[in-house]
Amino acid sequence: MIEELENRVSALIYVRAIVVTLLLGSIYIFQIGYDKLPHPEYYSYLIAALYFLTICYAVTLGTIKKLYKSKKPDYSQVHLLNAFKAFAYVQIFIDVTAEVILIYITGGIESMFSFLFPLSIIAAAIVLGRRSCYITATFSSLLYGVLIDLQFYDIIRINTDAVFTEKDYFYNIFANITAFYLIAYLSGYLSNKLHRATKRLEERDAVLSDLKAFNKYVIESMPSGIFTTDLHNRIISFNSSAQEITSRTLDDVAGKKPEEIFPFLRNFKDHLDRVEGEIKKDGRTFPVGMRISKLKDSSGEEIGLIGIFQDLTELKAMEAEVKRKEKWAFIGELSASIAHELRNPLASLKGSIEMLKGKKVSEEHADRLMGIALSEMDRLNGIVTDFLLYARPRELHKEEYDLNQSLREIVTLMNSSGANNDHVTISARLEGDRVIKGDARQLKQVFWNLGVNAMDAVSDRGSIDIRTSGNGNAVEVVFQDSGKGINHDEIDKIFYPFYTTKEKGTGLGLSIAQKIIEEHGGKIEVESEGEGAGAVFKILLPTQV
Repeated sequence: MIEELENRVSALIYVRAIVVTLLLGSIYIFQIGYDKLPHPEYYSYLIAALYFLTICYAVTLGTIKKLYKSKKPDYSQVHLLNAFKAFAYVQIFIDVTAEVILIYITGGIESMFSFLFPLSIIAAAIVLGRRSCYITATFSSLLYGVLIDLQFYDIIRINTDAVFTEKDYFYNIFANITAFYLIAYLSGYLSNKLHRATKRLEERDAVLSDLKAFNKYVIESMPSGIFTTDLHNRIISFNSSAQEITSRTLDDVAGKKPEEIFPFLRNFKDHLDRVEGEIKKDGRTFPVGMRISKLKDSSGEEIGLIGIFQDLTELKAMEAEVKRKEKWAFIGELSASIAHELRNPLASLKGSIEMLKGKKVSEEHADRLMGIALSEMDRLNGIVTDFLLYARPRELHKEEYDLNQSLREIVTLMNSSGANNDHVTISARLEGDRVIKGDARQLKQVFWNLGVNAMDAVSDRGSIDIRTSGNGNAVEVVFQDSGKGINHDEIDKIFYPFYTTKEKGTGLGLSIAQKIIEEHGGKIEVESEGEGAGAVFKILLPTQV
């Protein structure tokens, strides 16, 4: 505020010097009407006085600033503002007085310099604001009106070439005073609007500057590399992290296309997504992950691209370490599970053989022990077979076949199976043909495992619903039952090898099913609201794999 007012006061001093030089000095230099002035020497004195005042104003302006800068800051701001305002008022009042003197020198009512009053009013509006316009207009009206009245009543003698009547004097005063106040109103109104607009612009400029600085600091402080391009796909910005990751400065990359810096982007022009690749730095190659998206302005118009990338060296190393630890942890858990599963049938088998070896049992009891031994050996064989199937799955024999037809056969087997309770309702919504490409035998095993699990889960008067849906690229198979459901603690474990809640289950059925589906490029998911709410198994398979 103070700096702005100081600039306006300084401008007032300079503009006054220019006006005096151009208007008054030109008349003096070129002698335009100079010989007709009643007292030409007064005109010269006035010009000299105005130049002298201009010098005094410039010196005073510097003195005011020095004086208040030497004082304590608590007083300086308010007093300095008031000092500048008072200084401006003094200049304007002296200007109006000088204009009256000039009009007196140049003929009074017939002087051509009455247009200088509006200049002072406009100057007051620009420097001091709306209120000063009316003060300056009033002061100008009083001085001009008194001068013309004194001339009319011949109290002061001003020689004129023309003869003016009483009406001429009255109209001259009325017209000029009216013009003064109209100019004061208009200039004050425009000045007020200008000051408000200037203030709003300054506020917005400050906010914009802060926002730009904030954005710059944020972008420069981000650990990820960031670059932007224009509509011609030329790099225009490259933050500090980008320069550190690539060992290239902004000058090195400015104007180049991103694929010149990141070669793996050469085949990445038709879509915007995440991509990973490698770049060279200091003679070594390292992985980079990048996401590219459209850069838009405030109106939503596309103005280029923005890329955000990171050096994935440490992340890849951490991922490899995590995978290695997960692998060993999985092997440990799997070993413990295998040992647990093998220990029970081995214990039963050992007990039966020891009793048979002692030959202290009856023939009938011996036959029963032999049956237990054979049953446990079959159980061991089943565990080993399932584990080998999980650990070393059979090669896929892909062929086109009707998925719905395969599911209809599963439904028929479920209805005819002895495991099926007569009071369980099995419904199938398998309309039309759904031809996919895959290993029919292995997928049928998956569907059978899910069907058996559903039948084991439902009780009397329960229901199982099997349905398919999808589009040209994928098909979804759903097994939904109204059984006992799966609690939230178990739902994340049911696909683990050897995890089972059944007394005679090996816990490999769902693990094998998941592995087969994944080998077909699909995925299997389970949903359940908890115990007693039933379960939904969803299989998503691509039609072409």
